[in-house]
Amino acid sequence: MLPLSRRVSTAATAQIRRWVLDAFPRNQNGVDYDVPAGDPGWFGPGSVTWRIHSEFPGMLAGGLCALMLQLLHPRALAGVYDHSNFRQDLVGRLRRTTSFVAGTSYAPAAEVDALIARVRKIHAQVVGTLPDGSAYTAEDPELLTWVHVTEAYGFLEGCRRYCRDVPQAIADRYYDEYRRVAEALGARDVPASEAQVQAYFAARQPQLRMDERSREVLDVLSAVRLPVPLPGVSRDMFLAAGAALLPEWATRLLGRSRGQQLQSVVAARVLRSVAPLFRIALDDGISTRACRRVGEDPAILMRWPA
Repeated sequence: MLPLSRRVSTAATAQIRRWVLDAFPRNQNGVDYDVPAGDPGWFGPGSVTWRIHSEFPGMLAGGLCALMLQLLHPRALAGVYDHSNFRQDLVGRLRRTTSFVAGTSYAPAAEVDALIARVRKIHAQVVGTLPDGSAYTAEDPELLTWVHVTEAYGFLEGCRRYCRDVPQAIADRYYDEYRRVAEALGARDVPASEAQVQAYFAARQPQLRMDERSREVLDVLSAVRLPVPLPGVSRDMFLAAGAALLPEWATRLLGRSRGQQLQSVVAARVLRSVAPLFRIALDDGISTRACRRVGEDPAILMRWPA
């Protein structure tokens, strides 16, 4: 008979697996990650991107952090507010974003090209006017940069906080690598290091605000109750863990209460403790398939590249 700790761990990883695959079904973008053999896609097995994006807890918490940052930018928020059904299907939006990030990170090169072209076509249709009368478009390079930087920041910090230590040089390499996706979508002057990201955030803060639209979207986001991956874990865990990644200035701007901040501290500790179980539960995921496509042992993803 297996030891009690082993039986508990096996049961927990089985439940985590069911939860993740129910909440975020695989292959929603129709990409075949197994062929053609030898195709490294846009990043490949030697990249930092493949490693950071393989950590599900960090990616989900980081994605939620990015959403909170994005709603502070009036023009970035407008595209979501005016051109999506976020009130009814915010989880669906999370799934689509997850699918796009997975595809651009791990798909064969031709598939990545097709995903980028598809999103650019969608962006061309997203135009409108803000309440103050100014126009916006999803093709605006400045907005594309904002969305990308918030996501890259969230993903990196999620990995660093919940999954593994990320040295400064690795963080810089990640920002430099991953900006390729943003630039392909039309972004310009994309920060390529951790210091550049911090300077970028500082420069953009005067443009950010929390208004009625921002509060409405935040209320919808806060009301989302993702299924819990483990018994006794709050349905707010991932959102609170995402909020724990926010820069101090964003926490203040979002008006997060002392109680909410304490909740984030607790959620961060819980997520850090269970993160290894996600790795075990999802050992046949997209990153694993991409490694096998190029003839690499998926274990390489646990080590930073030289």
